[in-house]
Amino acid sequence: MDVNHSFIRSLKRPAAAISGGPAVGGFRVDTFPDLTIILVMIPENVRQVLDRHGLEALEFEPGSTPTAEMAARRIGVTVGQIAKSILIVGKDGRYRMVVLAGDKKLSNGKLKALLGVKTSMADAERTFEATGFRPGGVCPFGVDGGIEIFLDRSLSVYETIYPAAGTDATGVPVNFDSLREITGARLCDVAEQQNTE
Repeated sequence: MDVNHSFIRSLKRPAAAISGGPAVGGFRVDTFPDLTIILVMIPENVRQVLDRHGLEALEFEPGSTPTAEMAARRIGVTVGQIAKSILIVGKDGRYRMVVLAGDKKLSNGKLKALLGVKTSMADAERTFEATGFRPGGVCPFGVDGGIEIFLDRSLSVYETIYPAAGTDATGVPVNFDSLREITGARLCDVAEQQNTE
């Protein structure tokens, strides 16, 4: 199904402001003639960051953007333009978030060299406890200040990139420099080198 981004953006209003569009269990139900749209509500802390910086999230049906590949198809961009956010935990017990291109993988060796400790990906439960986001919706907006954010240079080659907005049904169009400024992220180079042979 093709996406009308103008239409999707027009739905970015608080649920309470929509007649017949109540917020129920983290979802908003908007009813139009012959059409009902269910949108996963963007967490308020994320919404505040987006509003403060003049960013608008593209919102889709629940479960439509949980992976970089699915998000790219839904938004209509390349997989590399999806800014996937990965929460990692070090042997020192500290959480960090790495945001990198959707078509890249993290290099454990580069991460250890950067951070000085071995790390592993946080599981779903620890990710939710630390960020308030479920896997598929993890994003660098509204994250606890104790979690350091790293922005991989693999995303810098794209004019527009799309991190999530705290749900598995969103994408936020933003440029690399703006994302770095908004999140206070440190630049890094921790993506695995791809074999070009």
